[in-house]
Amino acid sequence: MCSHSRYGSTIGTKPVFKTTEIGSTVSADMAARHQQRVAQFDKCLDSEVIDLLVLREQSYRGIPEGGGRRATAWRILLGFLPVKRKLWGEVCQSKRELYIQLVEEMIIATPEANSPVIEDHPLNLNPASNWQSFFKDNEVLLQIDKDVRRLCPDLTFFQQATTFPNQVVVGDPSCGVPAQEKLHARVTQAQLQAQTVERKGVGPSTLATSKKRAAEDYAPLEKGQEAHWEVVERMLFLYAKLNPGQGYVQGMNEIIGPIYYVLASDSRLEWKEYAEADCFFCFTNLMSDIRDFFIKTLDDSSTGIQAMMVRLNNRLTEVDQAVASKLEDQGIKMQYFAFRWLSLLLSQEFDLPDVLSLWDALLTDDTRSNLLINVCTAMLFLVRDNLLNNDFASNMKMLQNYPLIDMSLILGKAKELSNNS
Repeated sequence: MCSHSRYGSTIGTKPVFKTTEIGSTVSADMAARHQQRVAQFDKCLDSEVIDLLVLREQSYRGIPEGGGRRATAWRILLGFLPVKRKLWGEVCQSKRELYIQLVEEMIIATPEANSPVIEDHPLNLNPASNWQSFFKDNEVLLQIDKDVRRLCPDLTFFQQATTFPNQVVVGDPSCGVPAQEKLHARVTQAQLQAQTVERKGVGPSTLATSKKRAAEDYAPLEKGQEAHWEVVERMLFLYAKLNPGQGYVQGMNEIIGPIYYVLASDSRLEWKEYAEADCFFCFTNLMSDIRDFFIKTLDDSSTGIQAMMVRLNNRLTEVDQAVASKLEDQGIKMQYFAFRWLSLLLSQEFDLPDVLSLWDALLTDDTRSNLLINVCTAMLFLVRDNLLNNDFASNMKMLQNYPLIDMSLILGKAKELSNNS
């Protein structure tokens, strides 16, 4: 009587294949391919002049963990580091010194220090009064403080103390540098609870209904220490000060969060020490590309978020007319789910590890929009069976709480769509 196994037969002299042997062979092959990818990535980053095309191709496939590879690649893809390595030292020193100067002048300096008018005082109603500017700044700070205290609540990272607190703020007794008032000290919890954000239409302000909510706000740390969320608060406040025409809009914290996490988690201390300054300029560069998503007066412009949703709807119609028609028949508009997808670069739709893998790919697209459109289209295509068979309520719930799907499948489909566009 014959006895058969899944992978072979025990008849005669034929070899017997065991599942464990197959598994070991597959694991060894995967390990070899991974090592080859790591070697290729390191070769790219170690080049005297980095080939952006190669870096983008390698990064799209997922940046290998460890060795500060993602932190370095993102600095390059976000325009902080030039492709010529010999310029890195000069660029880093210049931008880091500029950041210290900006913090000192825009955040640390008091109204009295800035005021050229002797009679300027807190009750001065003159719009040119530095005190009036100070009070307006604090209105912005209220919302920033509220948002950063809830950043990535599924992780403990942003609650933890940074290894390198900003010495300009926390002070350095050994050098006689006094500690400064922290930004969160300017606001109180009672004030925070009374604040709301107004924005025309459906936008980042709808994050209040997000599935990612912290049970409690993060608490400040002891004197001389800074939590990572406090660092993010300072960067966002400085950005708002430097961009008064745009200011701070709820949701920007979700854009800066992944960038800071990557840079502040670098295993190389000589780079990790400057995560704050480097992150600020990386974030500023990214916002210069997507800032129109956050300016409500540009919602209906060709570069605004409405135009992005129209592009997504058109792309979906090209790829899958059936799904596009189903959403239209059920009255499910792009505003109901895609506003958040697009404006926040999908940072709210997945857990952080998947967001990092996703951004490895998204940051390779210097248009900051073409690949994003195809990724969102791929996400809809991969749940098409559910969309075609579910009712309105089920589809809305699924699109606002996207199911767990392997990120490699989403990126693979997005690449296919990009090649066919």
